Amino acid sequence: MKEMLENIRIEAEKRIAEALTPEALDETRVSVLGKKGELTNILKGMKDVSPEDRPKIGQMVNSVRDRLEASINEKKQSLKAKIIEKKMETEWLDVTRPGVRAVRGHKHPNQIALEDLERVFIGMGYEVVEGPEIEYDRMNFKLLNIPEDHPAKDEQDTFYISRHDESRGEKTEDDIVLRTQTSSVQARVMLAAGRFKETSKGFPERSLPIKLISPGRVFRSDEVDATHSPSFHQVEGLVIGENVTMADLKGTLDQFAKEFFGPDTKTKLRPHHFPFTEPSAEVDVTCFKCHGTGRVKKMVEEKENGKLVRREVEMACTACKSSGWIEILGCGMVHPDVLEMCGINDKNNPDAPVYTGFAFGIGLERVALLKYEIADMRLLYENDIRFLEQF
Repeated sequence: MKEMLENIRIEAEKRIAEALTPEALDETRVSVLGKKGELTNILKGMKDVSPEDRPKIGQMVNSVRDRLEASINEKKQSLKAKIIEKKMETEWLDVTRPGVRAVRGHKHPNQIALEDLERVFIGMGYEVVEGPEIEYDRMNFKLLNIPEDHPAKDEQDTFYISRHDESRGEKTEDDIVLRTQTSSVQARVMLAAGRFKETSKGFPERSLPIKLISPGRVFRSDEVDATHSPSFHQVEGLVIGENVTMADLKGTLDQFAKEFFGPDTKTKLRPHHFPFTEPSAEVDVTCFKCHGTGRVKKMVEEKENGKLVRREVEMACTACKSSGWIEILGCGMVHPDVLEMCGINDKNNPDAPVYTGFAFGIGLERVALLKYEIADMRLLYENDIRFLEQF
């Protein structure tokens, strides 16, 4: 046995000395010291050794093991040093060379526009409230005074997740849709603040008055083109309180336009119709490119006596189509029926306070396109780094 162990040691030390790579050294370690190695097999055969010889044989095996492990570790350090030395000879680093700056991302133009818009309204005392993108027909349509036969409820305009089943006693308001407007958040807040105190989906019980904006993604069944998308973003505002008037709405939108588009911006309200509000209006702002004149000055090159001459000429403004005004949002006073359905007012209680309010809806992509003079809405979603790095 002693002779066998000595032969194993000599052969193993020879292979360790001849190993030129860490991989070859590891193969030697496994073949001798591994679970199926030569020394391990000897230990497994100890049951055949007489009891009085076992301690002596075990001591000899452990002695050989310790010696080989020491040789392997020494060789491992030697190979590691040679590898580092070789790398030092073939690789080098110029510590005086400037480093490569990592490319850093930045905010998307939509996010920049949203944060600018939120900053304006938070500065006027508004709170930001978000709501679910999957909504009930009741919140998305019924409580906003949108009738059953309204074109917006057709499948051509609204994405339905599930439709009501009359045979099971379900009603239209049980339909589940991808919300077409963030006005559904306003309905939930009014329900939570009105006499019904109806709360759900993270909307706790509230108190009047209400002063909020609700940004978020909405969905409509539109074809994708330069100005439309089936998924886009809105920011809707709502103010409910006592003695709230159209003058408050006009003043709020004036302040928003000046803060967002520039201090010289003016607003104009044009009569319109929205089921949610009465009276309703669409809001135009003076064109930020021509400043309301409908004309812009531009440098052009013309040939004069055989030479190119640069001169300033006046041209029609393409941003506003020479009108001097650009439409940006819709608004109006909250319809009395909406205030009644949401529990804000109670016509059966003559002693209850009477509240009024106004609402407005802003297309985030629209104001972003206008503010940054982007011609095609699709550029906001194509993730073209050549476009995005301009912001």
